[in-house]
Amino acid sequence: MADLKKISEDNFEETIKKGIVLVDFYADWCGPCRMIAPHLEALSKEFEGQASIVKLDVDHAQRIASTYDVSSIPTLILFREGKEVGRIVGARDAKALKEFILSAKK
Repeated sequence: MADLKKISEDNFEETIKKGIVLVDFYADWCGPCRMIAPHLEALSKEFEGQASIVKLDVDHAQRIASTYDVSSIPTLILFREGKEVGRIVGARDAKALKEFILSAKK
């Protein structure tokens, strides 16, 4: 399975400003983060052209993590046109993640 696009502090604002974007705030050492990764990869393909799913490593993007009050990982923040429209903290199953992404379209 292909890896999700990884973003950084340098391109974070540019990435979230258009359309629906789900940002996975994660770390390589985080077990629950690794657990949801396959679900996010599958959903990335399913929502291609409708929503983007990207990963942001909190160990390398502490300023962004602090700005968005990310204190536990995984934290998934859903943006629509650059504005936060939803947030999940902790691992979820594929069905819950899909419903979360669909909620941004309402």
